[in-house]
Amino acid sequence: MAEKTMRDAINEALHQAMAQDDSVFVIGEDVAGCNGSPSGDVGAVGGVFGVTGGLYKAFGPNRCIDTPISESAIVGAAAGAALVGMRPVAEIMFADFIGVCMDQIVNQMGKFRYMFGGKSKCPAVIRFASGGGFSAAGQHSQSMYQVMTSFPGLKVVIPSNAYDAKGLMLQAIADDDPVLFFEPKALYQEACEVPDEMYTIPFGEAGFVREGDDVTVVAFGQMVNRAAAAIDALEGEGISCDLIDPRTSSPLDEGAILESVEATGRLVVVDESPPRCGLTADIAGLAASKAFHSLKAPVQQVCAPHSPTPFSPELEAAYLPSVDKISAAIKATLA
Repeated sequence: MAEKTMRDAINEALHQAMAQDDSVFVIGEDVAGCNGSPSGDVGAVGGVFGVTGGLYKAFGPNRCIDTPISESAIVGAAAGAALVGMRPVAEIMFADFIGVCMDQIVNQMGKFRYMFGGKSKCPAVIRFASGGGFSAAGQHSQSMYQVMTSFPGLKVVIPSNAYDAKGLMLQAIADDDPVLFFEPKALYQEACEVPDEMYTIPFGEAGFVREGDDVTVVAFGQMVNRAAAAIDALEGEGISCDLIDPRTSSPLDEGAILESVEATGRLVVVDESPPRCGLTADIAGLAASKAFHSLKAPVQQVCAPHSPTPFSPELEAAYLPSVDKISAAIKATLA
């Protein structure tokens, strides 16, 4: 089985889905790449991170559509196309720009099925490059999936590795509801073994990255790798942990989390988003309300401070959860 980066795995999923189903198309700013440049090779780049590279050459301008810089137009067009039977995959370059198209996502796409009595469906996927680690400052470093998880009617996906990214993307494209697909941009170059053939990973089924008896650790996106590094380092001290990657925050695999917490009696939740109204608080609340009598120690939340992401590489490194901070939180539950 070949190793592929997350970027290549998502690109392969898009190629395969578009080859299998003529109703699938991609739309967004520069998804073709070099379009309109007299010296450019149209379709060579494929988005600011290269994820849609080659789609224009394979499927042409009618299925790989470059748009003006208007997130509301991109998502509005995708919503309308989905209502009439197409399966659009829209790209918003950075998750931070979700505010520009919030009405189209929250008040339109997320409510179509409910407002029309279940008679309509909106099988649209919106892709976002999310999260920190690039020194891209406050307007290009937010995760935003914690915000979107709070809105009903939307499915929210956060892959942590290339294998999951391909399977979750193919599942997202096949889904009949709107799916927000947050790709941690710090992981685009991370590689693992990924099958060449098509496969899907069901939404709402968490992955167990590590298994242990002492502490349950739940982590999202790029924090999964950092949590795994912390857990591996603590094994030398005789500490073993369950590491759960929910993969999707909506739907959330509550059963897997609660079952593990009931077994270990301790919980650490790790996310790069700020703490207020975030996923760490949400899962801490879940444990407090449904597994309180199993808890042997207070739940530890490891997340970013309640402030914008700093530009300085040194400050951003201090801002984001680190392996050391995660290790300290695990030890605190055992103190």
